Amino acid sequence: MVSTFTSYQLITRDIERSLTRVENKPLVARETEYYANNIAKVTSIDEFVSDTRLFNYAMKAHGLSDMAYAKAFMVKVLEGGAKDPDSFANKLTDKRYLEFAKSYNFAAHGSQATVYSDAQQGTVTRYQLQATLAGVAFDNPILKAQNEDYLARIKDVTSIDQFLADDALFSYAMKAYGLTDRLDDKDFMRKILAGGVTDPDSLANRQSNPAYAEFATAFDFAAHGEKATVFTAAQHGAVANYARQTLEEEAGSQNEGVRLALYFQRKAGSLNNPYQILADQALATVVRTALGIPASSATADIDRQAAMLSERMDFADLKEPEALGKFLARFTSMWELNNGQSAASSPASVLFGQPLEFGISTDVLLTLQRLRG
Repeated sequence: MVSTFTSYQLITRDIERSLTRVENKPLVARETEYYANNIAKVTSIDEFVSDTRLFNYAMKAHGLSDMAYAKAFMVKVLEGGAKDPDSFANKLTDKRYLEFAKSYNFAAHGSQATVYSDAQQGTVTRYQLQATLAGVAFDNPILKAQNEDYLARIKDVTSIDQFLADDALFSYAMKAYGLTDRLDDKDFMRKILAGGVTDPDSLANRQSNPAYAEFATAFDFAAHGEKATVFTAAQHGAVANYARQTLEEEAGSQNEGVRLALYFQRKAGSLNNPYQILADQALATVVRTALGIPASSATADIDRQAAMLSERMDFADLKEPEALGKFLARFTSMWELNNGQSAASSPASVLFGQPLEFGISTDVLLTLQRLRG
């Protein structure tokens, strides 16, 4: 019987190959093709939830398959959007709903929600705002011509070097983000773009002017590579997430420890404090197992738990592949030791049906009752 550690290593040794294997499975390929061919045609929340095949794909991509039946609830999530801190999605404990609202942001982008790209429509909107502030009329023929030229050509840019080499496109983008004073410093902007925004210590994130981080977010070559200028969360993001969710589910059907390790690996880069771990049953299980912390500690005061985790782990290590690899190697070994043969033979984990990150939290259940009433 293959151990938890070995199973995890076989998948992650070449994660792209593992994902490609999943993507090429007939059922996954069919559903992905349908989604890719139809999501951009959706212009409203009602259209979205009415197409069960599209909607189910999107829900699975965000780890919400268990809530695909609750369409009235999800309409409420989408209608409130993600911007207002008091929106429905922002009030829910489970942050998967907030991510869903961000990916399908009908509240902010209306009929363009499924095709909206920061690098395209978002930058044009910012450029128009800058022009308006400078006293240029919104319908000025020369502003309009620049907008059309930008939209027509930006989608063909596939690298940082190509972006910086096109003076017209680069100047347009820099003006849109209020960064024209750095137009001549392309070496600096190359570093801004190359560092991206995922790492809180990246060059863009260390600047006092938040416009640099916003610029790097819009033109996120670091995260999206050649798709940076055409990336939309509703399209490319969902497809990538669907494959990853499927991969993790398949692994979990054989060994729940492997699924936990894969999930933690996926989330690790975004973890900056112990409360993010404690708010997620699956993440907390990985950490407690790896550090030898008894499961009973979950009943202790939350601040005491957070302090203990802060003392025993370095969150910066989670962003270093080698250190993360060692941490997960320890987890998989400890998981095997604690669970024995059951580690490789149990069905879908109870962890993936519990509140917070993977299950239906109490606030969701209460809201569903109100919607049905």
